Amino acid sequence: MKQQTIYEVAVIPIGSLNTIRQKETIFSYFSNLSKCLDQLTAALAINGWESKINYTAVYRSLKEKQKFVAEFGLAGNKIFKVVITCRTINPALTTLGIEEKPK
Repeated sequence: MKQQTIYEVAVIPIGSLNTIRQKETIFSYFSNLSKCLDQLTAALAINGWESKINYTAVYRSLKEKQKFVAEFGLAGNKIFKVVITCRTINPALTTLGIEEKPK
C-alpha cells in the first residue's frame, strides 16, 4: 500500500474562558499543507483573528518538531491554540514483535 502524509489541524480551547463555556476540540484533516494553511488563514480572518501563521514557519516546525503550535489570545487571556501535526495513512505493517514459529 502507498503511504501518504496528511496534516491534522486541531483547534483546542484553552484558558480560563474555557471553564465558563466548555467547547470541544475540533479536528480537520488536509492532504496538502498549502491548502491547509490557506483554509486556516481564511477561517482566522473571517472570525477577526490576526493570523501569525506562515507556510515557512509551519513547514520548518513540522520538519524539526513534528508539530506546529500557535496560541491566540485577547486582553492577556489565552482563548485557543492551533496545533498542526503530520499523520501517516497506511503505515508500513510491522510484526508487532511476534517472532517466527519454531519448527
